Amino acid sequence: MKNGAETLLNFGIRAIFGMIAVWMINRFLERMGMQMAVGINPVSFLTAGVLGMPGVALLYGLRAYFL
Repeated sequence: MKNGAETLLNFGIRAIFGMIAVWMINRFLERMGMQMAVGINPVSFLTAGVLGMPGVALLYGLRAYFL
């Protein structure tokens, strides 16, 4: 079983890489002329931190659904 520090570090790494992925995908979509950007905010940070890259995909899936 993981201890608290290891769990927190794992969450932080996933959240940071998730936000980098969101930023890069937003830039790519902007250059392609698509208005489907996901905001970089506490909700997306927590989603990426808890779920990792599937969480980032979930954010874009929800954004596409609500367009």
